[in-house]
Amino acid sequence: MRRHAGLTLGAAFLLLALLPVLVGLVWLPYDPNALGWEPYAPPSLHHPMGTDWFGRDVLARVMVGGRASLAVAALAVAVGGLVGTALGSLAGSLGRLADEALMRVVDALLAFPALLVALLFRAVWGPGLPGVAIALALFNVPFFARLTRAGFLALRSREFVLAARAAGAGGGWILRRHLLPHLASPLLVQATVALGAALLAEAALSYLGLGVQPPDPAWGRMLREAQAAFELSPWPAVFPGAVLALAVLGLNLIGDGLRDLLDPSFRRLSPPRPP
Repeated sequence: MRRHAGLTLGAAFLLLALLPVLVGLVWLPYDPNALGWEPYAPPSLHHPMGTDWFGRDVLARVMVGGRASLAVAALAVAVGGLVGTALGSLAGSLGRLADEALMRVVDALLAFPALLVALLFRAVWGPGLPGVAIALALFNVPFFARLTRAGFLALRSREFVLAARAAGAGGGWILRRHLLPHLASPLLVQATVALGAALLAEAALSYLGLGVQPPDPAWGRMLREAQAAFELSPWPAVFPGAVLALAVLGLNLIGDGLRDLLDPSFRRLSPPRPP
């Protein structure tokens, strides 16, 4: 890992983006919704990231806003990954008819973008994080399902699977013992990349007013609130945007690095060590 520059740089970017969120779990400089300071104050010793239009401390809002953004993105990827892996496993293990039926369901999910599903849930339940999390989870299901199904179709005719069947092993045992462990690496890479995409999508939905509602902060909502007076004071938009960009870039670099390290077909050969 130390010899892989992309993976190391991605881990550094992600740690730098998560540092204020982790610190915010145990300590906050101010109440993120407290008013009373000078509006649009530039970064200073008392307010390292400045203040917004209402005089709220931007650093405290970045520290708290990252909790909701990261929690929704992680929950969406976890639920979408579990459901997608289960559907892909069934499609790859069952017969042709069941395979076709399940994959058509997966294809139907691709026809509904996350924004459209989030708007639907807003109309039913109102704005909030549950609708955003479900929309992003449904958006991730097809990608995990297709990846799992493709891996099952490629592995089920391999010699070790045929040998396990000849030895009397059942389908469930082969699934747990042989197929899923071989798919752990690509699924981990997909989860890492999907987490960055989900984090960006959650920020976009919060920017449109579908996620966290005021006065609670979220990175995407902070960008929306700072847009109106960006020329007057760019700091309320620069800092949450920078943290979001670092987190997404770090996750993408980590995904690329894990692909190189875990997949032998993409693994980079390190130069021989001198004697």
